[in-house]
Amino acid sequence: MESICEFDRLIPGRGAAALLGDGAQVAVFRLGDGSLFAVSNLDPFSGANVMSRGIVGDRGGEPTVASPLLKQVFSLKTGRCLDDESASLDVFAVEVVDGEVRVGATADVKASALWSAPPPHHVSPRPEPRPC
Repeated sequence: MESICEFDRLIPGRGAAALLGDGAQVAVFRLGDGSLFAVSNLDPFSGANVMSRGIVGDRGGEPTVASPLLKQVFSLKTGRCLDDESASLDVFAVEVVDGEVRVGATADVKASALWSAPPPHHVSPRPEPRPC
């Protein structure tokens, strides 16, 4: 487990990004009830490290985070995308020891079993101008 920050520095209902020793980025979320969750900061749809800036919510009693870019919703407990079963986030163990938030150095649940790379973005070609 790697020490990330002091528990009191996390704002309830918001996320914070942290860099682990191996270079992995995690998004740590403190909910209003004081519970903590840690998932990969990498949005599998956009390929950007932005999940810590996501919108924290709840779907059917399950704590969630929505991507700030494309708004897909992920379970903070399992990392699974609730809008598209083909994608998920890595989930990391998280604990508080003597007021310090600590995150597992490796993911407990790897999203890579479900996807190997962000889906390619499709851009329609611009139509050729037609002469008048």
